[in-house]
Formats: sequence, structure tokens, C-alpha cells
Amino acid sequence: MACSRGRANPNQPTRLRLFADSAGFCQNPGCSRELFTELPSGHVHIGELAHIFAASDAGPRGNTELSEEERGTYENLILLCANCHTIIDKAPDDFPDALIRHWKRERVERLAGLFGATKLASREEVRRLIEPLMLESKHILDEYGPNTDARYDSEGNAREVWTRKMLTRILPNNRKIIAVLDANIDHMKGDERAVLEAFRQHVDDLAARHLEDVTGGRQYPSGMQVIMEGD
Repeated sequence: MACSRGRANPNQPTRLRLFADSAGFCQNPGCSRELFTELPSGHVHIGELAHIFAASDAGPRGNTELSEEERGTYENLILLCANCHTIIDKAPDDFPDALIRHWKRERVERLAGLFGATKLASREEVRRLIEPLMLESKHILDEYGPNTDARYDSEGNAREVWTRKMLTRILPNNRKIIAVLDANIDHMKGDERAVLEAFRQHVDDLAARHLEDVTGGRQYPSGMQVIMEGD
């Protein structure tokens, strides 16, 4: 995610937020290319942070009214593959700021739509829907999480892989689980509603930790392991 433009260069929370918005894909809806490619030797990424209004007055879609700091904000950036970034900057008249903002908004709205959920007929159906998401997240945690042996890999890219999987898999999985449970809250028994609320706070704290560098937060509630099990 290359970008080296002085004060127009985004900070780390902004970079992570943009990556979370993209879910690992180019934000040009006509492209949607995966920004990470897995290879036998590891993974490579082709994601680049593109300025909607240029980082300099003379650049593509330059806007002299923006300060350097404003040019490096979340609102003025989009995450694209290297090819799309090159195209929009070489042909700025064909890609005005309004169009690029539309791309960005469309991707965010599309992802939000994926988290929508409908009411199911039984607890069993709810559990069947959320369990694969929970299992995937647990596998990622066990394989790449901060408490695994990967943390000792000082020369590798374990931390980068963990962050990427957190943003593109675990956080989206968690939001989907919450959406499904919210839509089926009438099926809950005992303290399951309290467990759901604890999980909601955990997810919020987890996102803040990875997107905004906020430390601390609520732990994963153990009750989630069995939520919606049984009749």
C-alpha cells in the first residue's frame, strides 16, 4: 500500500480503515481484483493507496483548496490495485473525484449489505449458519494469532499476515455473526442475549484495536462457543 507524500501521507489507522473497507479487493467495482496473492514463498500485495484529490496541486484531480493534511485523510483516499491506480491518475478527466468517491461508497455499502440477515425458523438453522464463520475465525486465531509460535518469527511477515486476516476475515465474520443473531434474537434462551451483547462489545473493541491502535478491551465471551446450540 505504497504512499509517500509527506503530510499528505495517511497515518496507520487510516491505512487500516481503508484496507478494512476494501475487504482485500480493489475498490474499483469494475475490477475487484484481489489485492493479495498467495505464493509458495509467501504472499505479495498489489494494493496502493490512491488520492482522490492529488497529493500535490499539480497532480491528478488537483485541488488547491485542500491542505496537505486534508489530502492524507480517509475521506480523500481509496485503496486500488496498482493497475487501476495508474489508470485513474494517467486519465484524470475520465475519472473525476465524484466517480471515485462513488466507487468507494459503493464498496462500503456492498459490504454492509453482505452483513444483512433474515429471520430463520429454528435455533438449529441459526447455529448452522454461524458455526462455519466461528470455526474459520478460530482456525485463523490458532494458526496466526498473537499467542502462536508465529510471534517469534522476527524475520518473517507473521504480524502482517495476522493483521490482514483480522481485517479481511475475522472482523467481517464477526459482523455477519452479529447480524444473524440480531435477526434471530427471539430464538435466544437463558443468558444468550447477554452473551450476544458481550460479543458485540468484544468485536467493537477488537476493531478499535486493529483500526485505531486502541489498547485493551473486552475478551471473547466463552458463551459464544455454545450460543444457539440445542432446542
